[in-house]
Amino acid sequence: MHRIIVAFLIVAGALAWRGVGAAIAVDVEPHLILAPSGVLRAGLYPGTPTSILPDAGSGEPRGVGYDLGKELARRLGVPYEPLVFAKNAEVLAAVKSGEVDVAFTNATAVRARDMNFGPPFLEIEHGYLVPRGSALTTPAEVDALGLRVGVTAGSSSDASLSRDFKHAQIVRAATFDVAIEMMSAGAINAYATNKAALYEMAEKLPGSKVLEGRWGIERHAIAIPKGREQVTAFIRQFTNEVKSEGIVGTAIARAGLRGAMISAAE
Repeated sequence: MHRIIVAFLIVAGALAWRGVGAAIAVDVEPHLILAPSGVLRAGLYPGTPTSILPDAGSGEPRGVGYDLGKELARRLGVPYEPLVFAKNAEVLAAVKSGEVDVAFTNATAVRARDMNFGPPFLEIEHGYLVPRGSALTTPAEVDALGLRVGVTAGSSSDASLSRDFKHAQIVRAATFDVAIEMMSAGAINAYATNKAALYEMAEKLPGSKVLEGRWGIERHAIAIPKGREQVTAFIRQFTNEVKSEGIVGTAIARAGLRGAMISAAE
């Protein structure tokens, strides 16, 4: 009987210890989950004000993703380490692998298979950029026989238009700069992505224009690697706070972001 009682106490003690451990895991400080290396590594990509752009005036980069990452690191109390990749597809791969801790990108159902998203912080129309002299005037005219429409390889625009187009040919570009070269050379008749990036591209292509109207919409949110679900509530709270406190609006203005609106609180 003595051995049975002792065994029971050992098992009960082990279960109690596991219960305490679980409680501690739930209540752990967010920075230990979001920035396990001791710094917040934010995945960014150039060429769009939604992520990161150079600022020749101040010397500090600008971009909604860059600014929100910096604010998130400040609230976590850890150093900020922006990691810039050539394109968004590489950022997404880095989130999936855990090479970066956060990214600020279009939240889609397909991407949610590989990463977790908070609520959206801004919404941007999808549109088309056309070169000087183009006869195209509305998005509805773009899906036509003989037209070549550029997209960034691996982007949400690539996935959507590859599925929806019935007539136009999809032409994939590695980066925005490559797409600009393709349009300059007459290799594509239009380029599809969010309007924030299109306006930036238009400044480098004299005579080009962003068509009025839209063919879709992006909802940008904070992405984190799978396995860090303990900070879901923290990410939601942070997102709602930076929207209500005007931080997202300030980042949009500083980045010169056009064609976007702040998402409603959730």
